[in-house]
Amino acid sequence: MDNIFNKAATLDAINKMSKNTLVEHLKIEYTEIGSNSISAKMPVNHTTHQPFGMLHGGASVVLAETLGSIAANLTVNNSTHYCVGLDINANHIRSVMEGFVYGTTTPIHLGKKTQVWHIDIKTEEGKLVCVSRLTIAVIERK
Repeated sequence: MDNIFNKAATLDAINKMSKNTLVEHLKIEYTEIGSNSISAKMPVNHTTHQPFGMLHGGASVVLAETLGSIAANLTVNNSTHYCVGLDINANHIRSVMEGFVYGTTTPIHLGKKTQVWHIDIKTEEGKLVCVSRLTIAVIERK
């Protein structure tokens, strides 16, 4: 499969875009750009825990939306269009207490006005933690 992302998409470039954002605060780090996927890791610690000491479901949703949103924006011509989240859902499968979780997003649909992205979040051992689907609006710049 041909690369669906803009040629300028590098790990260094997309990690720099996280400066001074929630992404940086949660210490989400992009780890891989494939031809049709982007992956990132996020620590499971006091920053991402809920009050009972396990990964907060909202943190998983932040990781999922971060991956899908950045991927979507890397598929469009940013001088004419930009992408924003329209709807997200998440099924939380397993709890995690520590370490890292790893998310990977792949496209389900890349349309002119909408995109749909699938995100799997897994433990360091590869066990599924969360499955998410993100619908994106593709908006024309005016």
